[in-house]
Amino acid sequence: MPTFINDPTLPKPAFPASHMVIDDHYVFISGLTVTDLSNGKAARGDVKQETRLVMRELERMLEQEGGSLADIVRVDIHLADLKQINALDSMYAEFFEPGRYPARTCTESPNICGGSSVEVTLMAKRANL
Repeated sequence: MPTFINDPTLPKPAFPASHMVIDDHYVFISGLTVTDLSNGKAARGDVKQETRLVMRELERMLEQEGGSLADIVRVDIHLADLKQINALDSMYAEFFEPGRYPARTCTESPNICGGSSVEVTLMAKRANL
């Protein structure tokens, strides 16, 4: 039976969703943007800063469930402007061991919630399974 979790350090979703859903094998984390973070307004519009802040928050969320970024198997990224993919990639790659990157999709989504430039959704293998 899945467990549905809203992280108490993040604003409650303004729509019907959970921050995380955990089943016997995976942790699923809903799309996260800097708008979801208390310090996100300062970074909004800078793809590298937004990516760094979102990835650090995703790392924290996985760690609270006993996992790490190394457990991620799939990532979906939405960029407000796909021309910024190189800026995103330069920061994103720093969070993974070279050659051990999760499966990934990256799409252009010009109307990301809250006016953010980057939104990241992920699926990670549960630790110790």
